[in-house]
Order: sequence, then C-alpha cells, then structure tokens
Amino acid sequence: MASLTEKLPPGVSGAVLRAVFALPGPVKRLIAGAPVRRDGQLLALDAQLLLTVMRLEGEQSLAGGSVGDARRGIARGQAYLPRVPARPVRTRKVDAGGVPARLYTPKGLAEGSPLLVFYHGGGWVIGSLDTHDTVCRYLAVHAEVRVLSVDYRLAPEHPYPAAAEDALAAYEYAVANAGDLGADPGAVAVGGDSAGGNLAAVVGVLARRTPDFALLYYPATDMSVRRRSRELFADGFYLTDDDMTWFSDHYCPQERRAEPQASPLLAEDLAGFPPTYLVTAGFDPLRDEGEEFAARLREAGVPVALRRQEDLIHGFANMWSLGGRFQEAASEAAGALRTGLYAGPRVRESGRD
Repeated sequence: MASLTEKLPPGVSGAVLRAVFALPGPVKRLIAGAPVRRDGQLLALDAQLLLTVMRLEGEQSLAGGSVGDARRGIARGQAYLPRVPARPVRTRKVDAGGVPARLYTPKGLAEGSPLLVFYHGGGWVIGSLDTHDTVCRYLAVHAEVRVLSVDYRLAPEHPYPAAAEDALAAYEYAVANAGDLGADPGAVAVGGDSAGGNLAAVVGVLARRTPDFALLYYPATDMSVRRRSRELFADGFYLTDDDMTWFSDHYCPQERRAEPQASPLLAEDLAGFPPTYLVTAGFDPLRDEGEEFAARLREAGVPVALRRQEDLIHGFANMWSLGGRFQEAASEAAGALRTGLYAGPRVRESGRD
C-alpha cells in the first residue's frame, strides 16, 4: 500500500513534514516517544521525530533491494524537503573536464569569490546533483561561495575507482578554470558528505595542487575495517551497518579497499592535507572512522577542527530545512567553510611537486 507521502505531491508532503517539526516540543516528544540514549549521548528530539516519521512511512534505511529502488528512494525523500534559502541562487551546467557538474552562484556574489567543489553522498551508488541541490544552495548562500557540484559516475555501472577519478578530474578542472567560473584560483575548497566526504578526502590526499580547505560531513574514510560505531548504531538511525555493506559491495572489491583512493585514512602521509572542518554525527555508524581521520590529520600537523554533533544522525546536512538542530548544524558548517576560505592564509605553495 502506498504511504501518505507517496499519495501527496512532494511540495504538500514537505509542508506537512515541516508543520510537524513546527509543533511545540511536548507534542513532538509525545509523537517521538521516550528519549533515546546510547554511548553516553542523548538523541536530539528533532532527529528522533524524523526517524519516527520515516518508520511510519516505511523508510527505515538508505539501501538494500535493487539499485533502482534505492535511487528512487533517496530522490523521493529529498523531494519532500524542497525548501531553499531566501536569497536567489543562479545555476548553470558545467563540463568539468569531462565530468558533468552544476555551478551555483548566489545573487550579488562578487567575482573572484572562493569556490567549493562539492561531492554528493549516497554510498557511491545512489544520490545525484538533485538530491543535494538544497545543501549546495545553503552552502553557497551562507558561506558566500560559488559551489561546483560534481555528478561523478556511480557504481555498480561504474565501479571503483571511477568515482575517485571523476572527483580528481573535476577538482583539477576547477583549479585550472577558476577564473572562468567567476572564482578565485587561490581559494578552492573541496567538500562532501558521507561517500562525497570520502571523495573530497581522496582529492585532499592525491591532488597535485592541494585544496585550500576541506569541508567533510561524516565522511567514510576506511572501507577495510568495521569500527565500534558500526556496531553501536548498526540499525535504527537512518544509515545502517547493512547499508554500508551494501554500498561497499557495489562500489569496491574487497581486495582493493585498503588503497588510499578507497580509504584515505590509510594513506601513508597526510601532512599535505588542507586545513579541515570535519563534522561527525553521534548516532552514525561512520562516526568513529571520521574521527580517526581527524586524529590522523592532527598528528600530521594539519589544522583540523573536529566537531561531533553528538545528538544527530547521518545525513543531517540534507535536513536543514526542517529547522531546529538540523539547521544549527548546517549553519555551523557553513560558517566554518566561510571562515576557512575568507580568513585562511592566502599565500600558499602551489602543490605537492
């Protein structure tokens, strides 16, 4: 039987969802149920309410089943959250060195602004420019940057290392053509969420010209080992342990998962990595590997700001339009990006060579 949101137009469903989140706290608590605590953390009421709504809708995880079903599922979920920042953002298609991309430019943004090369999440298998459209608009407006969102090839049609190769090619294009994109070639960042955070980290490790900043949302950094958070938050918090196994099996063969292009945490030398804001979610199977990557960066002498949003779940970057804790986390990340690009050092080496 079709769920309520499948019967309603996405705009109407989104309005209903936002109305639920606008209810008084006691009413939201009544809907969500008793508070959830795990590993010394208290799940945010906003996150618990969203998980409750998802369970009622039958949407309890990201993957499983057929690839087509999983892709339709993430697209349907994002269609319920169409809200965008009030400030208009112009978009245009870009051929980024043979990789399709979309450039976001906020109204009134001066020429020569910083540029963020962004890689969407989705386990290297699902997700698209459209599923992360509102994330890119939010970052463009609130960080005062242009955003180049990269439509890298997806597995299983294009298995590892296709996504990593596209990520590098698009970044190199952005650096070489920053002026044509209206951006400052000396202020080019990389960023992404989840699998997109993995790709941004891969670019930070392998690119010939080191990015000027990295914005990593709950990145997957090591495909070779299952850490404690994979056990603690294996089920019931949107991204599941089974999801990660499904994504990994579709993307990269077991024998290649220790390569730096798949697992940037395992790169021998991280000293050349750019200054980084890395944010994890407390109730996320990927929490521990993201935080271990931040620790390795710090040990290598890389300036890194690690922030655990301990009461949130995986995927919160896409949920900012629901307000509350989701928007607070989004605002903090955008502020970190803006500070990193506008207040960071502007005199730098041109690369690793």
